[in-house]
Amino acid sequence: MLKNAITSLGLISLGVSIAGPVMPARADDDGHGGAARGVQVETLARSSQDWTGGQLPRYPSGQPEVTVLRITIPAGVSLPNHHHPVINAGVLLQGRLEVVTERGETLLLSAGDALIELVNRVHHGKSLGPEPAVIVVVYAGAEGLPTTVLNPAPSPGL
Repeated sequence: MLKNAITSLGLISLGVSIAGPVMPARADDDGHGGAARGVQVETLARSSQDWTGGQLPRYPSGQPEVTVLRITIPAGVSLPNHHHPVINAGVLLQGRLEVVTERGETLLLSAGDALIELVNRVHHGKSLGPEPAVIVVVYAGAEGLPTTVLNPAPSPGL
């Protein structure tokens, strides 16, 4: 996990950030045969692990449902603690975003960065400004499953 974190931090500092373990591009990533026509395909993220190195769970059973959200978080705003019960990945289009787990693991994203998000692990995000953070997230779930579940902060002394 530390190796993955160091790799991710190194890539972020180089501006080539891919949050999570990096997998090599596959030969079929050529724009569906369009390379000769000028089509370019860039793999932003591909992994069977989340950005902390944790293994992704199996897809849920049931009728598949894909949800694509564009989320805008005003500068300085923190989201409440939450978790995602389904696999999801995103690309930050604008701004800077900090994601922090309950254990204190932290990921800093800048515009253009991709991440494979945590599944069933409590975390929160904060838009670091100066502009809003805008992220597009794709959730791969099943009908009837929520994409996000709020987790209230634990009471003192518990």
